[in-house]
Amino acid sequence: MVETVEQTKKKTGNGKKAIIAICVGILVVALGFAGVGYFTNYYEAMDYVDSYVEQAFAEKDYYVFTPADGSKTDQGIIFYPGGKVEETAYAPLCQEVANAGYQVYLVKMPVHLAVFGKDKGADVMKTETEIAHWYMMGHSLGGAMAAAFAGEHTDEIEGLILLGAYSTADLSSSDMKVLTIYGENDQVLDREKYEENRSNLPKKTTEYIIEGGNHAYFGAYGSQDGDGEATITQEEQMQQVVDLVLQW
Repeated sequence: MVETVEQTKKKTGNGKKAIIAICVGILVVALGFAGVGYFTNYYEAMDYVDSYVEQAFAEKDYYVFTPADGSKTDQGIIFYPGGKVEETAYAPLCQEVANAGYQVYLVKMPVHLAVFGKDKGADVMKTETEIAHWYMMGHSLGGAMAAAFAGEHTDEIEGLILLGAYSTADLSSSDMKVLTIYGENDQVLDREKYEENRSNLPKKTTEYIIEGGNHAYFGAYGSQDGDGEATITQEEQMQQVVDLVLQW
C-alpha cells in the first residue's frame, strides 16, 4: 500500500516529536542530577566542633547556645550560617558569643542556603518568648539574608552583625545598630558590591577590618574556594569577633 504525502509527513512529524521528547527527558534527568550534586556538596564542619554542639540545646530548626556560667539573659542573637556551609561550623563562635552574655540561636537552613530560610528568624522569636532584645547575625549569604530579615522587622530587631557580608536591604532610615566585620584577606566577599551597598546601612554603623583575617575563618569548616590566605589563626579571628561584639 502506497503512503500518501500527508501520511509520510505525519510519521516524520511524530518521529521528530519523539526525538524531542527523549532529548527533553534526558535534559531534565541531567539537570536533576546536577541539582542534587549542587545541593549535596557543601563545606562540612570540622570534627572539633562536636564538643561545642554537645553543649547546645538542639531544637528542630536551630541550636541554642547559652552562657557557660549558667547566667540568664534577655538578649538574643539569631545567627544565619554562610551559603553551602554546615551550620554546626559556627558552633564555636556561637558559644563564645553566648559566653559574653547572650542567648545565641544558630539556625538550620534548607540545603544549607539561607536564601531558602530567610524568615526562619520569625519562628525563633515566636518560640523564645523570654528574650526582650533581639539581634541578627550572619556570615556571607547568611549575613545578607539576616539583613533582609532585619529590614522587614525593624520594630523588633535592635541590631545587626554582618560577617563578610553586605546588606541589599535598605536600612538607612532605621535606628538599628549595625556592626560589619570582614577579613583583610577576604577574597570571597565582593568588595565592589560591598561598597555599592554601603549606603543601605544606617548611621549607627561600625565597620571593622580584621588584619590578616579571611572569609572562611568566621566558621570552622577549613579553607574556601577562591578565598585569600589568612595570616592569623581561626581561633584568633573568632576571638576578635567576640571582642568586637562586646565592645559594640
